[in-house]
Amino acid sequence: MKILVLCTGNSARSILLEALLNRLEKGRITAFSAGSNPTGAVHPQSLKLLGGKGYDLSGARSKSWDEFAAPGAPELDIVITVCASAAGEVCPIWPSTTPGKPLRAHWGVDDPAVADETDWQDAFQTAYDILDRRAQALLDLPLEDMKADAMKTALDRIGTLP
Repeated sequence: MKILVLCTGNSARSILLEALLNRLEKGRITAFSAGSNPTGAVHPQSLKLLGGKGYDLSGARSKSWDEFAAPGAPELDIVITVCASAAGEVCPIWPSTTPGKPLRAHWGVDDPAVADETDWQDAFQTAYDILDRRAQALLDLPLEDMKADAMKTALDRIGTLP
């Protein structure tokens, strides 16, 4: 199963969830991340947090979602947006005409990068903790045996976990 995590800048939340899913997945999924308007660099606090937890950051980069809509891109099963639309952010909308017609879900998380620099450590840890719980809940599902409608319901429920 291939999962794309989308955000606007692809520097913080989407990077965190991509890293979590790829570390926890146990051979079941491959996660990618991208942004509709990528910053071009992974936020330094994302790198600091993930590096401190022993993640391999060699492939971490801020990239455009165009890479995943181009010929030869991986066929996606799920697209998850992590922007906080309740906070007024504009979430990217993955086209429903994408090959494979991936399931779409929204797991909004407040953007830790907008916190005051003195609060970054706490803000990034909070975002990481929320995304970790959601990633664990996703990977606890019998993904290989679920029908699309049941998976969509589960994805939407997971997106409400605190």
